[in-house]
Amino acid sequence: MSSETETGGGIALRDIFSNRRLVWKILLGFVVAMVLVYLLALTVGWNKVLQTLENADYNWLLVACVSTFIGLATWGKAWQVVLRVLGIEVPYRRLIVTYLAATFANYVTPLGQAGGEPFIAYVLSKDTGANYEDSLASVVTADLLNLLPFFNFAALGLGFLLLQAQLAGTARTLSLGLGALAVGVPVLAYAGWRWREVVEDGVLALVAPLSRHTQRVTVEGVRRRIDGFYRSLETIAREPRQLVYALVFSYVGWVFFALPLYFAGRTLGLPISPLLVLFIVPASTLAGLVPLPGGLGGVEVALVVLLLALTPIAGSGATAIALVYRLASYWFALGIGGFATLYVVARS
Repeated sequence: MSSETETGGGIALRDIFSNRRLVWKILLGFVVAMVLVYLLALTVGWNKVLQTLENADYNWLLVACVSTFIGLATWGKAWQVVLRVLGIEVPYRRLIVTYLAATFANYVTPLGQAGGEPFIAYVLSKDTGANYEDSLASVVTADLLNLLPFFNFAALGLGFLLLQAQLAGTARTLSLGLGALAVGVPVLAYAGWRWREVVEDGVLALVAPLSRHTQRVTVEGVRRRIDGFYRSLETIAREPRQLVYALVFSYVGWVFFALPLYFAGRTLGLPISPLLVLFIVPASTLAGLVPLPGGLGGVEVALVVLLLALTPIAGSGATAIALVYRLASYWFALGIGGFATLYVVARS
């Protein structure tokens, strides 16, 4: 691996966060999100939330944080499998640091949760020496693989709720949202693959006016990138056994990503059924599509609404569980991702 490759990821991240306009957007996003969280706790009563937190067993919080790390590390392994199909060999101990750094960048960037694949692919390509098209293809493939356990676990949890006759109101609305995604995402993925010429023509039509005003973007250059991206996808599709291998890691990663909600309930002495967790986590993830860093604020509200609708837990308890869960699944991931980012920048 060349010295340029070794330093590329750090330079990429440093350049991204040296953009003052982006930094101000990130800070504004966090301010808005924290106001939403504050108003949420204010609605149910801060004193009651704090009383619930005072009686917590924080050993379970530690377990939840470990579960989050295992989930991220497992998804990083799925990444490695997909990259290997493309002939890109990256040591796992190096790739996991890159994955955590990319996750951090994705979590702090507004709208990152709603489509940060190109962004993550950029960091990955700079830090591993892979070309951008291969990196984007690997990221998109890994994300699509992660969607299968996402919907499977949601369906399992939904089946449990239907058997218990607990699905009503907001929970039903979110279940419809999950159902729409379960159908819509595969249809869009198939359409993008089946009618790639239409996709390419559409992208080039958007790029053409921009190319007249800058030399950095050319129609031919974008065409080469799109063709390279589809060739990479074709290479990956020819290795179904490796895809199944990566899918195993996707399932394991999702289990450990969902468990922190269960452990958050144990932390506060408010147990939640594991089957219920399998529905609540994917359903609340839909709120992560709000234009705030990591869905901050929106996810907490969704969690509280779902817990109130589906469990006998009071508002203060539901809010406390949401805060503990997000501490383990979001803020902890943000922390270790931040250290990974500093490491990637430092080694450049």
